[in-house]
Amino acid sequence: MAWSSFYHHYSSPLLIVIPAVLFVITSVIHERVLRHKSTAIRAAEVYRKGLARIEDRWPRTTERVVPAELIEPSMYARDLDMVGKGSLFELLCVARTRMGEQRLLEWLLKPAPLETIYRRQHAVTELRDQLDFRERMAVSGEDVSTGVKPEGLREWAGSSSGSMRPWLRWVAAGLAILAICGAFLWLNYGLFLPLLGILFAEWCLARLLRNQITAVLRGTDKAFETLKLFSALLRELEQQTFQMEYLNEIKRDLLSHRIAASDAIAGLGTLVSYKDSLNSLMGKILDRTLMCSLQLALAVQRWRADHGSAVGVWLDVLGEFEALLSIAGYSYEHPDDPFPSFVDGPASFEAHEIGHPLIPSHVCVRNSLKMDWNTKVLLISGSNMSGKSTLMRTVGTNTVLAMCGAPVRAKQLQLTPLRVGTSLLVNDSLTQGTSRFYAEIKRLQQICELARQDGLPVLFLLDELLQGTNSSDRLIGALGIIRELMQSGAIGILTTHDLSLTAIENGDGWIKNMHFQDSISNGKMQFDFRLRDGVVTKSNGVELMRLIGLNV
Repeated sequence: MAWSSFYHHYSSPLLIVIPAVLFVITSVIHERVLRHKSTAIRAAEVYRKGLARIEDRWPRTTERVVPAELIEPSMYARDLDMVGKGSLFELLCVARTRMGEQRLLEWLLKPAPLETIYRRQHAVTELRDQLDFRERMAVSGEDVSTGVKPEGLREWAGSSSGSMRPWLRWVAAGLAILAICGAFLWLNYGLFLPLLGILFAEWCLARLLRNQITAVLRGTDKAFETLKLFSALLRELEQQTFQMEYLNEIKRDLLSHRIAASDAIAGLGTLVSYKDSLNSLMGKILDRTLMCSLQLALAVQRWRADHGSAVGVWLDVLGEFEALLSIAGYSYEHPDDPFPSFVDGPASFEAHEIGHPLIPSHVCVRNSLKMDWNTKVLLISGSNMSGKSTLMRTVGTNTVLAMCGAPVRAKQLQLTPLRVGTSLLVNDSLTQGTSRFYAEIKRLQQICELARQDGLPVLFLLDELLQGTNSSDRLIGALGIIRELMQSGAIGILTTHDLSLTAIENGDGWIKNMHFQDSISNGKMQFDFRLRDGVVTKSNGVELMRLIGLNV
């Protein structure tokens, strides 16, 4: 049409407006379609992963970076597979930001007060059935694999680096207007000296404030590269209505000076996009002429003054909701897993048909057990691979779930609030020059110290207690450790291959012997993984050694 209009004059040039308008409309519609397509693809992937978790075929890979400072102080993170490949954290977490990941991890590694546990249970119950809301939280915003990084954003918001005088904004705006007027004089009247003088004044001011401008804008490209995701998630939270006061109370923190958190973050994202545009050729020309960097730094500084103190609260709110949504998603996908019930009194743990949430349901063998003021310790004997360590991990993992407000893998679980201390995967260290026995007694000392501290009673889980020493020392040491733990009000489970330890069962019934059996059939070891009362009555160690060809 342009060729026919300007070259052959077959039609009016004004008719070119029609395809131009149609092109703009089509572009807008096309962009909207692409956005909906991207959202639909993410939604399909969300449900695909959910079905995989339900069917116990979720990819057991390590995809999330877990801060070491959160793991190292824990008494059970490694032993109970809280983190790492195929861990409980990987199964539960659907958070899209680092705040949500860290908050969920903190819940798993630190028991909550009973009042907090009840609040989380009620919140999970409400969020569990809000499928549309959970879907929007899973697909809204940009698809960013690294997630929002709270450290840089929190540090930048609370910093006062590069502070500049507020009146500089008027100076910068005045110089920009004068530069435009000078350019007009030059282009229309050929007067270049006014423009040259204004540009020199701008250069001097920019040179004088260069360090302050850099300090204000430093790190914004790294700290805020995912602001669109942050803003989108906050907007979904702001628009959602809740019945529970606990959720509404958290939601009310998403205001700063009567401005919604999502709008404030979106405004900051716009400022950051302006900063990125200054790196283009045209942006650099405008920056030199209109002092864009100075005006942008002043705008960012003003945003930080208005909303910086609220950024930490927004991060905490988003992290809290994402952790709750992770547990709610798990509860929705496993409707047969109930919430545990808590009781008062001395430390107790009573489970009916308890199983491990990381073991596929079609192969998971469930057991029932009880520890209370009468029977404080279960001493479990049996051969390797018979299920002793798995049972302890099952008890510990479900206790962690209970103490963070999540459902448990059991038909019924009743317990008092507990802290968990484990000694399951203790090994020697070549770099630190410590033997396995020394590493084990150090861990046992930490568990005893934890039991002596004020607070919740301890649930201890000790695998192959003191196996790095002789039978006599093992018996003496085991008696002393168990006695100290029981006197501190702790309950727990310990396993052993050494049947001499089963003799420490006392007349008061505080220690109860239980065992797992195994058998050899058609040249193969077989296990039923069923927990039974009493001491194991047979050992198949010699037969197993003969089966693999050892001459014993």
